[in-house]
Amino acid sequence: MPEQGATPTPELIRAAPKALLHDHLDGGLRASTVLELSREIGHELPADDVDGLAEWFRASADSGSLVRYLETFDHTIAVMQTAEGLRRVARECVEDLAADGVVYAESRYAPEQHLTAGLRLDEVVSAVEEGIREGEALAAEAGRTIRVDTLVTAMRHAAKSREIAELAVRHRDDGVAGFDIAGAEAGFPPTRHLDAFEYLRRENFHFTIHAGEAFGLPSIWEAIQWCGAERLGHGVRLVDDLTLHGVPVAQLDDQVPYADWSEDQLGSVHLGRLAAYVRDRRIPLEMCPSSNLQTGASPTIAAHPITLLDRLRFRVTLNTDNRLMSGTSMSREMQLLVDEAGWGWRQLRRVTVNAMKSAFLPFDERLEIIEGVIKPFYDD
Repeated sequence: MPEQGATPTPELIRAAPKALLHDHLDGGLRASTVLELSREIGHELPADDVDGLAEWFRASADSGSLVRYLETFDHTIAVMQTAEGLRRVARECVEDLAADGVVYAESRYAPEQHLTAGLRLDEVVSAVEEGIREGEALAAEAGRTIRVDTLVTAMRHAAKSREIAELAVRHRDDGVAGFDIAGAEAGFPPTRHLDAFEYLRRENFHFTIHAGEAFGLPSIWEAIQWCGAERLGHGVRLVDDLTLHGVPVAQLDDQVPYADWSEDQLGSVHLGRLAAYVRDRRIPLEMCPSSNLQTGASPTIAAHPITLLDRLRFRVTLNTDNRLMSGTSMSREMQLLVDEAGWGWRQLRRVTVNAMKSAFLPFDERLEIIEGVIKPFYDD
C-alpha cells in the first residue's frame, strides 16, 4: 500500500490493483506465442526470434498511421483461427493481466475475423470464454484474483454488425459483457451500424464505440447522439471541443504539460456543447496514451489530453489498447503518466475507480471490487 504522499514507484505501481476496459485480445498476444503458433500452421512472420518479432510489432505500430497500425494484426489474427489457438491466447491474456495487478478487465475481439479455418461464430466465442475461465483459474492458483469479461466486436468496414450484436446477446450469460465496433474510423461512421445499436438497446445490452481516435468530433457526436454509446473508445479528439481564451486547446503546444496548468488556466477552459455534454453525462473515456502516440493522435505523453481531461473532471479511464503492438502493460501506462505527465497516487486511484464505475458489470459486483479491493490499497 502506498504511504501518504509517496511517489509511485514501479514496484508499488505493479502491486496496485488495476481495472482495464479497453484491451484487444488480438493485440495482446505474447510474441513467443505468435512465433510458436505460426510455426505450427506454416504462417510466415517478419522475424524468426522472440525479441526480433516483439520489436517488429512495436516498430511497425510506431508509424503514426492508424491504417498501418492495424496491419500488424494480420499476424496475430492468423494464429487465432482454431479453437485451441483462441483458448491459449485468451488463457495467456488473463494470466498476463493478473501478473500485472489487473483485478478486472474487459477483453475485446471480433469473432468475424476468426473463421478462416472453419470455425463458426458461436464456436469462436465459446473457445475464447473457455480460455478466459482457464486463465482465471490459473491466476487463482498463483494467488491472484482477477475477473475478465469479454466484449464482442464488429468491424466497422464490414456489414455484419447486426449479426455480431445478436451473437453477443446470445452469449450474454456466458461471459460476454458488451459489444463494440472497431477498425478505421474515416469513411466508416458509427451510424452505418445503427440497426445493431438499436437492437442492443432493445435487449438492454451494454455497448461502447471506438470514436474520436483517428477521426474528430463528428465521430464522437454520432456515437453518442445517434447510436447511444455508453462509453467512448479513446475519445481523445474530444480535446478539439475545448478552447482557452478563444484558442483551441489542441493548438496550444507551448502550454503543455497539462499537469503544470494553473487553476486559473483550468478555470478559463471553455467546453463546447459536445464536450460539456460528455462531462455532464459522465460518459466514460477509454483512453490509451501509448497507442495514441503510435497512431499520431497525440504527440507526447505530457501533451496527451488524458491529463487535461482528468483535471477538468471528465470520467477518464486508463487503458492499454494493444499490449503487444505498444510493448506496454497497465503498469507501464501508469508509470509513463507518473514520469512524464506529473501524475500521483490520487490520479491513479481516480482512473481506477472510474474504470470500475464504468465497467459492464452488475452494480453490486462493481461496488464489491471498488470497496473491497481498490480502495483498501489506495486509501490506506
